[in-house]
Order: sequence, then structure tokens, then C-alpha cells
Amino acid sequence: MTVADFIHGLRWSDLPDAVRAQARRCLRDLLGVAAGGLGTRMSRIIRDHAAEDFTGATPLLFDDRRAAPAAAAMAMGISIDSLDGHDGYNPSKGHIGCPLLPALLVFGHQAQISGEEFLTALVMGYEFGARAAEAQHATCPDYHTSGSWGAVTAAAAGARLLGLDRDQTRHALGIAEYHGPRSQMMRCIDWPTMVKDGSGWGAMCGVSAVQLARRGFTGAPAITVEDAPGFWTGLGEDWRILRQYFKPYPVCRWAQAPVEGVLALRRAHGLTSVDVDHIEVDSFHEATRLATARPLTTEEAQYSTSFPCAVAMTRGALGPEDLDGPALRDPEILRLSEGLVMAEDAQANAVFPGTRLARVRLVLRDGRVLESDWMTPRWDAEAPPSEAELSRKFHALADPVLGRDRAEAIEAAIARLEAAPLTALTEHLFHAP
Repeated sequence: MTVADFIHGLRWSDLPDAVRAQARRCLRDLLGVAAGGLGTRMSRIIRDHAAEDFTGATPLLFDDRRAAPAAAAMAMGISIDSLDGHDGYNPSKGHIGCPLLPALLVFGHQAQISGEEFLTALVMGYEFGARAAEAQHATCPDYHTSGSWGAVTAAAAGARLLGLDRDQTRHALGIAEYHGPRSQMMRCIDWPTMVKDGSGWGAMCGVSAVQLARRGFTGAPAITVEDAPGFWTGLGEDWRILRQYFKPYPVCRWAQAPVEGVLALRRAHGLTSVDVDHIEVDSFHEATRLATARPLTTEEAQYSTSFPCAVAMTRGALGPEDLDGPALRDPEILRLSEGLVMAEDAQANAVFPGTRLARVRLVLRDGRVLESDWMTPRWDAEAPPSEAELSRKFHALADPVLGRDRAEAIEAAIARLEAAPLTALTEHLFHAP
């Protein structure tokens, strides 16, 4: 099967039941994270920017305003990215759904598609995006954000939903690859700001690429699609969407194994933070670069290893409310965060990015040292969350922002979307809380 055949030819009837169920889980998770991030300053700024500076008719996610299609996609992607709790794919070192979903919502609304077609295009996008990411990471010397290959993924989704022909699709992919944000991921790790994973910019670029290609703008080829054939095998057979991880905590995935180690020791020994002199963490190189110990913003808190570990030790939990506001000034959290010692470990380096390992030691005030096993993040593809766990996560994020009734309506609409028009879902998405 060619890539173009897969983009335009995949059908709902082609999908195994497990893939269909995973599509609904990914969609619900992304929308929950988008709702949870709605109150962040990052989301407010980008939605204001889209509505005020890019006038248009496309509705914004969880907002009463409208913007031009590409700007609406940008605002949706950046709003999801504002709360680092969305699903991801280990080989890509990033997130497929975040740049993909905005393109699907923008063009799905524009074309008035069915729910079945929306979910099918979502699966196609995850399969395409996984391979685009693998191809780019293998052929480019620098580590770029999800927005780079996410732009090409968004273009593939848009080409399908707007019915571009094969030649237009080829150019849309090439335009998106050429103009996609080749943003430096480790720069944002070292200096965390609102640029984050570039996903919203990738969504904007992908939507623009489709609009341009439909008008005759040329830009082929997309090198990572056409000149990297070894990465495009298994389409329609080897379902990458089943290899997505989900996040129990809204922080960088690299920090989640250390958090699990802290929580495991805290539970096993009945500790509180006052028992702990300091925390030590062994992990892979990239995790040691998450080095902000005294964050001033939620972005700095989300892209830190020490701060989430300190929160987990102090509060026994880690949610959005622990990564902003008063939590950033909590003296006990800051004591442990500033005292945390990170060390790079060769064993952890050797298995990254497929596996993210960390080992935690709690050095207690009574002189004892408690050490965890080697930990991996919870909810990896090999040990996925249950349906009940993901539903609880969705409601924990969405209910405080949207209200329980609206959140339940969104969840119910997703559950029956394959038998309904897309508007059965979007009627709950395109207005403010």
C-alpha cells in the first residue's frame, strides 16, 4: 500500500476493534487535556491572538470566538500543549495527537463530515504521524519538536478530509515539511517557555499547506515521506496507535518515572516530606536537562524533574493545581526541589527513547537511605491504563472547567461518534464554558 493510498483509502471497516477503541480513548484524552489547559496563561494568550489578529469563521475550541482556519488550528494545538498531559509515542520523543487533532477539527467542521470519517481520519493520522516522526528523527541530526513532523501529519489529515487529489496531497505534504517548525526541542528543555513542543505551530503550518495545495501552490516532495521508504512499512497492519502512552501527570514524560519512584517509596514506608532530607535521581541524559528547581511559571514546572518529584513527596499527588499559583511558592516543595540531586546513568541512556528509566533514593533525616527499583512511567503501551482510569483522568481535568454535565456529554458523544455526524461532538466543543 502506498502512503497516498493509505491517506485517502483507509476505511472504518478496515480497523480492528482494538484500534477503534484506542481512537476514542485518544480523542477523549486530548479533549480533556485541552479543557484542563484552558485556564493557563498560555492558552488565553494564543486564543486572544487567533481571534483578534486572524479574523475568520472557524470556531475556536472551548471558546465563543472564531478565527481563520490556520489560526484556529494553532490556538487548539497550543491550548492542548499548554498542559503537558497528552498522549505520546516513545520512538517519536513527542506527541502525534496534539498537532493532528486541530487539523481534524478545523477541516472536519468545514467539510461537515461524519463521526465515522472523523475517527477514521484520526487513526490514519496517528499511523502517518508515527512513521513521519520516526523517519525525521532517523534522518535529521537535530532533535526537533513534535510540530516539525506534526505539520506533515496535519497536512495528511487535511488532504484526506478536503478530498485533495493525489498530486495536491503530495504538494501539501511537501509544503508542510518545508515550512514546518524545525524548532529545537532541547532549547525549550533548557529554557522552558511557552514555545514548548511546537505542536500548535505545526498544526497551523499543516492547515495552511492544505489550503495552499488546493489552490495549486507547489512544494513536493516531502523528503521524509518519499525518500525514507524503510519507515513506511506496515500501513494498515502494524497499528502504531496501539503503542501510544498516556500520561497520569501533566508534566514532561521524562520526569514521570522519577515521580513514580518517589511515590512508591512514600507509600511503601509511610513517609511524609518532613522525613526526607533530600532526593536523589538516576536517569537518562535528557531527563537530567529538566533542571529548573525553582520554577516561576507553569511551563518551567512542567519541564522540570526536581519540582514534580518534590510535589509528589510533599503532597502525595501531582495535578495541574500543583504546577502553578501557590504551589510554585510552597516552601516545603521548594526545599526538596532545590535539594534534589540528578545523576546521568549509562543503563538509562542505553534504552532511551524506547524506555524511560529512573531510580530514586530518599535520603532521610534519620540517616537512612531508601532506594527504589528502576522505574518506568505509568500507562506505557505495554501496561496501558484501564478504561476507568482514563475516564477518571478526563473528568478530573474537564469537570472543574466545563462542568460535569458538559464533560459527560462530550464523553457520551465520543462513545457513539461512529454512528453520528461530527456535529454531535463539536456542538459541545465550540463554545466557552
